[in-house]
Amino acid sequence: MNVLALLSLASAPAFALLTYFYLRNDYGSANWKNIIRSFVTGMLIVFPIMAIQFALTEEGVFTSRLSDVFVKTAFIEEFFKWFFLLVTMYRFKTWSVKYDGIVYSVALSLGFATLENFFYLLSEGVHTAFGRALFPVSGHALFGVIMGYYLGNARYMIDGKKKIWLVYALLVPIFLHGTFNLMLTYTQDWMVGIIILFMIFLWWLGLSKVKKANENSKFV
Repeated sequence: MNVLALLSLASAPAFALLTYFYLRNDYGSANWKNIIRSFVTGMLIVFPIMAIQFALTEEGVFTSRLSDVFVKTAFIEEFFKWFFLLVTMYRFKTWSVKYDGIVYSVALSLGFATLENFFYLLSEGVHTAFGRALFPVSGHALFGVIMGYYLGNARYMIDGKKKIWLVYALLVPIFLHGTFNLMLTYTQDWMVGIIILFMIFLWWLGLSKVKKANENSKFV
């Protein structure tokens, strides 16, 4: 399979998910130009994240399973997403309702997931595409929903609660991402059922945040 076809296969689930969450916006306020900027930013941060993770692996910094999944993977990846959302998308003047936080965050997360997925399919083979679309790519989208929900709330707070929402926007996705990755490290057959149940929970949580963000946007 050539590179263009592989990139198309790697990006298809991300575009489908991004379109879905964009259409769930009752206000249609998010600017497509900024959505594309967010998506491209997500792709670009793959490279520094991979470099840091590679260096940590080579130096043997994290040797336990928990530190590997929660710090080397979940913390580093979600911190970079959170940081770049704050310094770029969080300041967009076209951000007019709370739900826009979800759209921009999902776009950035799926930009990251697309390039990560491309490298994974390149090394592991296209036979893993379906499983990755259902789990890792969908997971990144849902972590983005959670992060964007809290960022959207933070942007419209005028008191000390703004900092609390910003902390939630970082810590909750880290916890969910780390828990998800921890489950993936187990190879027992029974864990497959647990992972499916956790994905159902993530979708329930993500869609509940989508509903709340749309409802809260009425009051902005």
